[in-house]
Amino acid sequence: MTRLRKVCPFIPAGDDVAVTVKFYEQLGFKRQWQDSSETPELALICRDEIELFLQRDPEPEFAEWTTLRIEVQEIAELYREILNCDRTLIHPNGELEKKPWGSTDFTILDCNGVCITFYEF
Repeated sequence: MTRLRKVCPFIPAGDDVAVTVKFYEQLGFKRQWQDSSETPELALICRDEIELFLQRDPEPEFAEWTTLRIEVQEIAELYREILNCDRTLIHPNGELEKKPWGSTDFTILDCNGVCITFYEF
């Protein structure tokens, strides 16, 4: 039977992919690959089962309209990890909380304005 297994989205990385990679490294992601051009256009980062392509895109509106939801195991632990790294990464309206639909969520904005919500049911 056919089965979808995971998604690996392309995320707008602003004008400087290397800077965006460094941002995601703060979140525990590791760079798996990056094109070798002087000004990289694309990088692949991973953490656990999550893979994201960071694609150079100097148009800020694309990043600001991009939203991801990433399911997490032990969300309180991840939240503490990010707070210990840099508490300003947490969106001002995105602190860890139980939502009416049953998940526990928190939200960050990456260095380009991409909105990432981490959640656990």
